[in-house]
Amino acid sequence: MCGINGILHLESSQTVDETVLIKMRDSLAHRGPDDQGLFIEQNLGLGHRRLSVIDVSSAGHQPFLSEDGRYALVFNGEIYNYKDFYPELKAKGVTLKTQSDTEVLLNLFHLYGTQMLARLQGMFAFAIWDKQTQKLTLVRDRMGVKPLYYAFHKETFYFASEQKALFTAGVPLQISQNGLEEFIFNRFVAGENTLFKNVKKIVPGHVMTLDSQGKSTVEKWWDLKAEIENHPTIENPVDWFTQTFDDSIRLRMVSDVPVGVFLSAGLDSSSILASLFHNKYKDIQAFTIGFKEEEHNEAAIAQRLAEQFKYPFNSTTVEDNQLYEKLVAATYFQDEPLMHLSEPHLLALAQLAQSKVKVVLSGEGADELMGGYVRYKALKHPSLLKAIGVLGSTGLFSHHPRMDKLVRYAQLSATDELILYNGSNMYPKDIWKQYGITGAPQNEYRSLILQEAKDLYPNNPKRQALYFDQHTYLCSLLDRNDRCTMGASIECREPFLDERLVAGLGTLPNELLFTGKKGKYIQKKAMESRLPNEILTYKKNGLSVPWGEYLMHSPAFKEEFEAFRHSKLFELPYFQNIKASKLVDYIQQGDHRMLPYVMPLFMLHIWLKTYVESFSSLVEIS
Repeated sequence: MCGINGILHLESSQTVDETVLIKMRDSLAHRGPDDQGLFIEQNLGLGHRRLSVIDVSSAGHQPFLSEDGRYALVFNGEIYNYKDFYPELKAKGVTLKTQSDTEVLLNLFHLYGTQMLARLQGMFAFAIWDKQTQKLTLVRDRMGVKPLYYAFHKETFYFASEQKALFTAGVPLQISQNGLEEFIFNRFVAGENTLFKNVKKIVPGHVMTLDSQGKSTVEKWWDLKAEIENHPTIENPVDWFTQTFDDSIRLRMVSDVPVGVFLSAGLDSSSILASLFHNKYKDIQAFTIGFKEEEHNEAAIAQRLAEQFKYPFNSTTVEDNQLYEKLVAATYFQDEPLMHLSEPHLLALAQLAQSKVKVVLSGEGADELMGGYVRYKALKHPSLLKAIGVLGSTGLFSHHPRMDKLVRYAQLSATDELILYNGSNMYPKDIWKQYGITGAPQNEYRSLILQEAKDLYPNNPKRQALYFDQHTYLCSLLDRNDRCTMGASIECREPFLDERLVAGLGTLPNELLFTGKKGKYIQKKAMESRLPNEILTYKKNGLSVPWGEYLMHSPAFKEEFEAFRHSKLFELPYFQNIKASKLVDYIQQGDHRMLPYVMPLFMLHIWLKTYVESFSSLVEIS
């Protein structure tokens, strides 16, 4: 796992400034503390920070150059099945000089170009410069586990694993009006756009090619809709799931360094630990975050499972000033305002794990693949939702936070809106009422994905929501995982996101996913002989965090929350109608129903104060 960056001056004989390239690269030092490298060839420069996981010797040094000098590669990620290509490469006359997946990747590109991508099993973002054709190729993995951002500025193309490297190189930090709107209405910016003007990301499953004159093409190399439509029928779904999941775990155990698991009391991480135990993997470290608040604390259950499987158990808690420090640090690593609100805890957990392992497995993706969120249940009967919305408008459920949210959700007028806002915590009418903001964002990418979902699953809102989340909400979770773990200089792998599972689960009927109180029926059937009933029936909190208590009682947060009343955020035109003091008063009076409205703004406040101002004292929105 690594940090990559590059500069390509367009239509210019200008040579890349080594100082700028190094500053970009070293802003990513947390992603790769083990090694560093540069490659400069006139108007093209590549940088690399290395976290050594496979072939930890110096032979894996990057940028990696081809034997004939034609290609230069910077690669972030892992190709789990790289050894499967050894016989083929040997037959083609290739003599491998290292034990690294990087060398295999470069040779496959030399032989087959981007046609080889569909054969790769792994998570990756990489860039390859072809000296002969003067073309730069940038690729991102199927699900977007590994990030890749880029910007055009002053006749120069910049790319990097994180946005901060672009700003370090001189790309202006300007907040996008459209991005800000999408953040408020949808919690994060989906598709190629970001919260920043002129900074974009390579969309998962896409490849971008750029020549030295600046002409670029972007193509989709992996299409989930097509994969689902063309997938063969699965005859024995539970057996298929069990075998494929175990094989996914096996692939993700490819490592020359120690491996651990982020463990909670939930089904997903417990399933990973159970698979490791079932397949006789030894020396696996389990890591759990604990809370002093009993209703949020799952550490005891996680510990019992780890002890049952005889795996070492590690736990930590984060409170008060330390939690505030983790919040600021997580904001820096994230580059954008925190929206899952669990980032400080995940960063602390990753830092705990870093003392013992370099790789962790995480259960991310299972909920979006198999219907694990309660919010999907609301889509079972859209017509019933309308009745709830009418009934709730009388104020009947106003003192029940969960029911109050359901009522607000039920007041959305169309099924499309129910899917577009299914992952949101507040809805257009709420935003108008509390913020004085009207006019939802255009959301072209979200609309495109929603149409794909409707074509694939007509008259099936729950399945449409799953497909939609796999291209939007899940991407935000993977960004969170990547930034928090790489912020601690460890690598995170997600076994549920094996492409065989993603596509295969997409073909199965609703009954195998949504049956039962909490969904994921096929996973529970597969794991019922491996996991105790305590795990199979546990009501998962999903790393819920008692932010209301922190804002009211933690000294560091109380002070910052008071400062929030007078934040520079409310000087921005988009937020000028918000009565900040009124929102603060609600929370301080114990009305936690207002948290969904307060927390996005509070995180924006922290971001402006600690991240944006570190790059520029002037905040522009355009």
